[in-house]
Amino acid sequence: MGSRVVLMVALLCVVLPALIDAGRPMSRPFRLQGRVYCDTCRAGFETSATTYIPRAKVRVECKDKEQKLVYSKEGTTDATGTYHILVNEDHGEETCDVMLVSSPMGDCMTADPGRERARVVLTSHNGIVSNTRFANAMGFMKDDIMSGCTTLLQSLMEEED
Repeated sequence: MGSRVVLMVALLCVVLPALIDAGRPMSRPFRLQGRVYCDTCRAGFETSATTYIPRAKVRVECKDKEQKLVYSKEGTTDATGTYHILVNEDHGEETCDVMLVSSPMGDCMTADPGRERARVVLTSHNGIVSNTRFANAMGFMKDDIMSGCTTLLQSLMEEED
């Protein structure tokens, strides 16, 4: 009898409110923000020669534990290569990634392996007060290395020593 009461209290106080909350759109949606760049030196990371891509397309996807897609939304970068995607639902029980879709730059359309997606946390149940979520920058690689890159990369290596 006692275990039934505990189970009922747990159901009413924990599970039921979580289910109700999960089904409702949020009053303050998450504002997912990140940048898309063109790796002009094919360095695998952002450098001082990096340019940011306006009108690049990205997509945020959230998958459940069985890797079934439960949420997807696309966005486009502005003139500074920055995207802002509003997400109206909490995805605390899911794994969410933002990924590159396409680049409008004809000579910079190959996604940089390892920099083509970024993991994001889209839940308000983690202690973060702000509704803005930042994703790591993602990049495409230029077909041909820009002039001056050899000197730039050598100077970066000298700074490490």
